[in-house]
Amino acid sequence: MTFQELNELYHLPLFDLIQRSRKVHEDNWPAAEVQLCTLLSIKTGGCSEDCSYCAQSARYNTDVVPERLMEKCQIMERAEAARKSGSTRFCMGAAWRGVREGTQRFEQVLDIVRDVSKLGMEVCVTLGELGPSEAEKLKEAGVTAYNHNIDTSPEHYPNIVTTHTFQDRLNTIRNVQDAGMSVCCGGILGLGESTEDRLKMLEVISEFNPQPESIPINSLMPMPGTPMAEEQGVDVFDVVRIIAITRIAAPKAKVRLSAGRTNLSEEAQTLCFFAGANSIFYGDKLLTAKNPAIEKDLALIDRLGMTPQKPNRQLEAPGADGSRPAEPQLA
Repeated sequence: MTFQELNELYHLPLFDLIQRSRKVHEDNWPAAEVQLCTLLSIKTGGCSEDCSYCAQSARYNTDVVPERLMEKCQIMERAEAARKSGSTRFCMGAAWRGVREGTQRFEQVLDIVRDVSKLGMEVCVTLGELGPSEAEKLKEAGVTAYNHNIDTSPEHYPNIVTTHTFQDRLNTIRNVQDAGMSVCCGGILGLGESTEDRLKMLEVISEFNPQPESIPINSLMPMPGTPMAEEQGVDVFDVVRIIAITRIAAPKAKVRLSAGRTNLSEEAQTLCFFAGANSIFYGDKLLTAKNPAIEKDLALIDRLGMTPQKPNRQLEAPGADGSRPAEPQLA
């Protein structure tokens, strides 16, 4: 969708906007279905990038203690616990600038992916920048979706990150698509951006060809020690508007209520679901013991009459026609 179209939607009265997004959602998705995803950091901290919102950057003095890549047996234990708790997608993230074919750490990740994929869940990874060959190797190993958010608009991006460009992000997404993996790509609200920046971000995402299979909508959780530590929270109605517009702009993509969800009341989360969100990360810890956060989420889903979505190991990105995605004009 164009910026003008998105802007017109944004300025509708809230109930009118939600009415439209709900209609789009019902036309494309089972109304009472939600995807349950679990995210595990398999390599934490020590990242060389300077993303100003991220506590894992080695450039900032934060409470995050750098850790090496987790042992495969530990990851498998967490993956199996996630499956038992109801997750149908297991996402593994590593705080790296990127990965390169032939390196020990990339071979270790491929080995981990092969085993996790045998559990029957969808497998998503986020490892930073990818070249064409790395993307192909991950696809062959069993990755069903690759997460690589664009974070914000092309114009605002240099204010948030300087160690790589917005175009670098687009290049990785292109390599993922060319390798046949589905793309998980969204953004972060609350990075000091304007409403215009948020809509331009959605314009870029909606014009990917194919569109992302899933679109995470994150709200900044200010982390002490980062340049964004003093940023204010995001108004819940702004979150609802962006979710509703995302649903309209990408009808067949999962819209994921992601970071910041724990700061929303159950009533606010319900409004987000009604506006078009149909995917969440859930559970703050993956343990074999009962997890209160997981139980609370499952209780809310049950109260709303919703059911977990089944895993789809044969993901097809929506809207593909074989052409390249539109690339924005960078400022």
